[in-house]
Amino acid sequence: MTVPDSGPIDAADRSPSPVTKPPKKFGTEVPTNAREQIGERLFNFAVTHIPSHTIRQAWLRAFGARIGKGTSIMMGTRVHGLQQIVIGNNCSIGSRCLLDARGDLVIEDDVVIASDVHLISGQHVVDSDDFGRYHSPITIGHHAWIASRAMVVVGVDIGYGAVVGAASLVRDDVEPMEIVAGVPAKHRGVRKSTLDYHPTFRPLLY
Repeated sequence: MTVPDSGPIDAADRSPSPVTKPPKKFGTEVPTNAREQIGERLFNFAVTHIPSHTIRQAWLRAFGARIGKGTSIMMGTRVHGLQQIVIGNNCSIGSRCLLDARGDLVIEDDVVIASDVHLISGQHVVDSDDFGRYHSPITIGHHAWIASRAMVVVGVDIGYGAVVGAASLVRDDVEPMEIVAGVPAKHRGVRKSTLDYHPTFRPLLY
């Protein structure tokens, strides 16, 4: 499967990618099983701290995550909802990120997510009598760039080539090539780039 050609890069220039966009949905149940939960907990407790990209990604794939070629996920990043994680080719995900995919998380090709970013696809319902929760997908378009310590919450779509400034809180969808920043994140400009790059970054011992 390939990512639809939604931006300036021609789809023919892409390697096969595991990415398909999930439909918008809201739900209260998270599909899981004992095997996935064990894999997730062992990853967050120990495997994420092993200084080997190969070992960390092999573990995530073995327990259900779909990760493309040339992608890096740095040490200290934690995951929830392994079987709902889909990451494309040539992505760079920094250290100590939180990838909460219990409502589905799709990261398209060539995305840069800096260190300490939180992607949270679920939340509790404030007025619920039983502290209920709901989940909805987060989708990040190809060549988007999310700077350090930003947070993206439940149900947000970030368009291709968009930029999210450091320490921002993204509660609403971001248009393709839009630049947003702040708490809450607001429009700050429009990116001017042909997006003709692949941000492959796999340093040793990271």
